[in-house]
Amino acid sequence: MRLDKYLKVSRIIKRRTVAKEACSSGRVFINEKVAKPSTEVNEGDIIEVKFAKGSLKAKIVNISHHVSKADAKLMYEIINAAEEDEE
Repeated sequence: MRLDKYLKVSRIIKRRTVAKEACSSGRVFINEKVAKPSTEVNEGDIIEVKFAKGSLKAKIVNISHHVSKADAKLMYEIINAAEEDEE
């Protein structure tokens, strides 16, 4: 599955266009390498997404093309979620 689609289906990012923009701007990493929107993801990959106010690092546990909102969190396992302090 493409990275931008995975981010949308897993609901890490709510819209695929936003996921695509995040990937294109270099804010998404797979296994510590900058990833393009079309990069294929596999179970066991570590993804890191840098948001404006922090970052999320997670391990891909499951890849499904259609999941319910309740089951979306079962697609990944959070390793580290950090928020940056505003000073």
